[in-house]
Amino acid sequence: MTNNKMKAIVATRYGSPDVLQLKKMDKPRPGPHEVLVKVVTSSATKADTMMRTGKPWFGRLIIGWRKPKHPIPGTGFAGIIESTGAEVSHFEKGDRVFGETTLGFSANAEYLTIAEDGVILHKPESLRFIEAASFCDGHLTSYVFLVKLARVQSGQKVLINGASGALGTAAVQIAKNLGAHVTAVCSGKNAGLVRSLGADEVIDYQKQDFTQSQNRYEMIYDAVGKSSFRRTRKVLTKNGLYLSPVLQLSLLVQMIITTVVRRKKAKFQAVGMYADEKLRSYLSEVLKIHQKGKLKTVIDRQFPLEKLANAHRYIDTGRKKGNVVIVNTMHES
Repeated sequence: MTNNKMKAIVATRYGSPDVLQLKKMDKPRPGPHEVLVKVVTSSATKADTMMRTGKPWFGRLIIGWRKPKHPIPGTGFAGIIESTGAEVSHFEKGDRVFGETTLGFSANAEYLTIAEDGVILHKPESLRFIEAASFCDGHLTSYVFLVKLARVQSGQKVLINGASGALGTAAVQIAKNLGAHVTAVCSGKNAGLVRSLGADEVIDYQKQDFTQSQNRYEMIYDAVGKSSFRRTRKVLTKNGLYLSPVLQLSLLVQMIITTVVRRKKAKFQAVGMYADEKLRSYLSEVLKIHQKGKLKTVIDRQFPLEKLANAHRYIDTGRKKGNVVIVNTMHES
């Protein structure tokens, strides 16, 4: 392969995992304020699989109406700086970095470019490449929802639906670190995992419907978007809050209604649409928690870049535990 070419996964239309095709294409060139990153690992997430299908349809207003605006999927990455633009001052060739391309996507490739003031940080030695690639999905998203939106307090009762996934495993730890009493909802086979992360109680959704519980919760974090505010409001406290990072029209409607007329609230935030400066600051805060040994990254499976379609198929089964990582090279992964 010539030096100006790279491999990348490309999707030129919406659809099944079959739309994800391996292509050889030009390596991107960094602009004056950008860095070129040789990608060691990248993320594959539930959000990626939803965007691959173009659903929900109104999400296409952002990611492309007829086809993906950015054909290379993936947002989380970790890698090594290959070169820098003429005006870059914070990074140098050889620096190990990680971050999030947000709405620029393009992480499921051998190389990517990103602005030096984008969502990118130096990767500490304590953080493996394989962990760093998925840091901005579960860890960063759940941190924003629990710390910045819900403002979870010590002693509060918090329920996390989908507790064994990427967002859920992070949320259990973050809520516990904040001093909350954590109830985790997942399948029975994953009960041991979420308990090891700090869950105080576990509900097996295959045996019990948590919306029929006699308990009341100050906050419900629906990490998988499989419940709803309407179904969960009876198990919320008087001023309780239902949060979900999964974009659904019904949730947006409930968010508007509850903002105006109800004490119990429903909230959604598109974390990837936050300003880069804010996300970078939040990512630094999350990294500090990790470096204190209070936030583990659960890795389920690894796939080579060429098998990204298989990674999406696995995620689509709904049986993922923690994170799925795409590996370009085993170098320090």
